[in-house]
Amino acid sequence: MKILIIAEHNQQMLKSAVNNTLTAAKELNFPIDLLIMGKDCQKVANEAAALPNIEKIFVADNDVYEHQLAENCAQLVATFAKDYNYILAGATTFGKNLLPRVAALLDVAMISDVIKINSPDTFVRPIYAGNILATVQSQDKLKILSIRTTAFAPTKSTAEKKAIIEKITEVVPNNLSRFENQTLTESARPELSSAHIIISGGRGLKSAENFKLLETIADRLGAAIGASRAAVDAGFVPNDYQVGQTGKVVAPDLYIAVGISGAIQHLAGMKDSKVIVAINNDPDAPIFQVADYGLVADLFKALPELETELEKIKS
Repeated sequence: MKILIIAEHNQQMLKSAVNNTLTAAKELNFPIDLLIMGKDCQKVANEAAALPNIEKIFVADNDVYEHQLAENCAQLVATFAKDYNYILAGATTFGKNLLPRVAALLDVAMISDVIKINSPDTFVRPIYAGNILATVQSQDKLKILSIRTTAFAPTKSTAEKKAIIEKITEVVPNNLSRFENQTLTESARPELSSAHIIISGGRGLKSAENFKLLETIADRLGAAIGASRAAVDAGFVPNDYQVGQTGKVVAPDLYIAVGISGAIQHLAGMKDSKVIVAINNDPDAPIFQVADYGLVADLFKALPELETELEKIKS
């Protein structure tokens, strides 16, 4: 029995989802290998070699894998299937794009958003926006799992590099799609999916200009900024700010929801946060049902007061 983890990276460093996925893989208690697909990604391989419990790292370094498009990367992953009993990746945009295609190519079922591993063939995953937890047993010889990263603590790297790095020469051309361009939002703040503190705004902020009220508070707290789908759909912020069932799933130490009513789709993306603070002028807003601390107030008065108090603490 062996496990293959598909590494997500940006050609320079591993994404944090790999560390969480590795923690989940270790619970299966079988040998673990890692597959890295990309271009000029030796630096990523060296970083991965310092992760514990990984025996071998396969590196497919070629121009055709530069943007890690699912159409040809899935075919490469499928060629590894005969040697493994599990194929894992984080339940991120990358994993959700790649693994269903791998499962289809291999004609096996896929189990998505795994939050708990009960046994080598039994897993727990949320359904109905997290309101129900389903226990799923798979009899497939090959099990393809996407791992909900917020459910597993990240594995920390070691100082010593132990894993063996092996180059893969197989080239799978991509005749179905091509990379055009990408627009990345650059920010000095922490990445939303890995931030320890997040302050999110909703439709209650009323405009993109008012989202700046969150920025100064986020800077004081060292927090990332998120948003509800309603705020994203209204054009207040880019869609990479979105937290929820159709956005990013987060579980920070502190989540501050400002002007967010608490639709079920949003709660599915943040209710695992350790401490939830809600600020809303509607005392019956659903967000208060999951909040540890709630403030019924006009956010346009509460946020400046909060900023003032934070400034006092800093000084």
